[in-house]
Amino acid sequence: MKKLTILCFAVALSLCANAQRLNLGNNSPLQKMQIAEMAVTNLYVDSVDENKLVEDAIRGMLKELDPHSSYTTAKETKAMTEPLQGSFEGIGVQFNMAQDTLLIIQPVVNGPSEKVGILAGDRIICVDDTTIAGVKMSREDIMRRLRGKKGTKVKLQILRRGISDLLTFTVTRDKIPVKTIDAVYMIRPEVGYIRISSFGATTYDEFMQGVDSLKQHGMKDLIVDLQENGGGYLQTAVQIANEFLQRGDLIVYTEGRATRRQEFNADGRGRLLDGRVVMLVNEYSASASEILSGAIQDQDRGQIVGRRSFGKGLVQRPIEFGDGSMIRLTVAHYYTPSGRCIQKPYEKGDKEDYEMDIEKRFKHGELYCRDSIQFADSLKYYTLRRKAVVYGGGGIMPDFFVPLDTTQYTMYHRQLTAKSVIINASLKYVDQHRKQFKKEYKTFADFKARFEIPESMLQDIYDEGEKAKVKLKDEEERQRSIPMLKLQLKALIARDIWDMTEYFQIMNEENHIVQKAVEILGK
Repeated sequence: MKKLTILCFAVALSLCANAQRLNLGNNSPLQKMQIAEMAVTNLYVDSVDENKLVEDAIRGMLKELDPHSSYTTAKETKAMTEPLQGSFEGIGVQFNMAQDTLLIIQPVVNGPSEKVGILAGDRIICVDDTTIAGVKMSREDIMRRLRGKKGTKVKLQILRRGISDLLTFTVTRDKIPVKTIDAVYMIRPEVGYIRISSFGATTYDEFMQGVDSLKQHGMKDLIVDLQENGGGYLQTAVQIANEFLQRGDLIVYTEGRATRRQEFNADGRGRLLDGRVVMLVNEYSASASEILSGAIQDQDRGQIVGRRSFGKGLVQRPIEFGDGSMIRLTVAHYYTPSGRCIQKPYEKGDKEDYEMDIEKRFKHGELYCRDSIQFADSLKYYTLRRKAVVYGGGGIMPDFFVPLDTTQYTMYHRQLTAKSVIINASLKYVDQHRKQFKKEYKTFADFKARFEIPESMLQDIYDEGEKAKVKLKDEEERQRSIPMLKLQLKALIARDIWDMTEYFQIMNEENHIVQKAVEILGK
């Protein structure tokens, strides 16, 4: 017992000596943290994972700050940043899982899989002699096997409809572009439409390519769809806003306790200085989406249509560690040109309450009725040219409010979607009829005008819904579900035969926010 006491005392002296050498001071918080970590590592009754101990301590610190400061491991960091960086390294296919089998929806054009002859509708059975079909392998494990460094090779065994034997392909992995523009098309004569899914490293270039394409088709006015766009790089939002604004116009500024005010102004060389613009937002439009729409609104450059945006006005700075992990620390607020901060209120350390905000809006009735949204006079600001009233303190409030229509999607439809019944039905149908589609519908316009969802496909969905224990209130609910079911199925089939632009061309005809924008520009 005496030897153990002496040992503990020696370790404690060593800990204090280490702290002294670091000149941390007797009351330094950093000294306390280091001594605590060293004590647990050296004296705790059981063995501990020192790396996890430190990671938990970092998470504990950040948890007590704002809802957007966070720590991610190397693996989490890679998964989080990859979609924004513009590319990843892999085999280049769009796929979905159909009955525990990887079904290729489309190979990426000019990608490594297309180059060796892999086709839409192929099923990947084995990857480097490891079976991935029918074994309930997680999506993450499958992705890990398919992705890899550029230049490395992977052997794929593929099942193709109409061929009894497995086909073998050796694919050389390459850089695969990640698109952040979902759709570009002329929604009406002289009116273009671009949907931005996020603000990544390549978004500006993609956006301008879309603009050039639309101008060639006679575009004069533009709808920019930011619905469900959770944000991304601030600089990318600034680049796109710059295309619409006059020289010297303020786009956004950032400022924090330890961060000096930084302003971003337009240079006047944009290619969209003329023509009307409407931007679409909803309750899931956040961060960079709010920077772009806030700049357009405050500078009276265009109209905002939809519902109040999410309300994220905090700027995070990445602090990277040598092992690939990262802290994203909030260092400033960003402000729209009129001076409003659109960050919604939060209690430090109460992330759960913050994350329930959308549900609170739903229960409060805000998503259905503009009058239920009340702003304090202290949050009142004015646009810079027309001096119209706008409000800070929680998201971008649109100029034209479009209520959420809960009659469009029944509970039955939501359950079918949640249990993947609808997506699986569309994959199965396209797989069975792909060649027929190519012969019968030479163009998407022909498909859009003539194709109707067959009753047999709906019946398959009803049957699969019963197997998945999807509850149906009564026959009336089924009948109310059919119009949106047909629309969604047709859009999904169009996506799998063509691309995302065609999907949105179909879905947007029943999207009330999109149609309100079309109405405004039609006047």
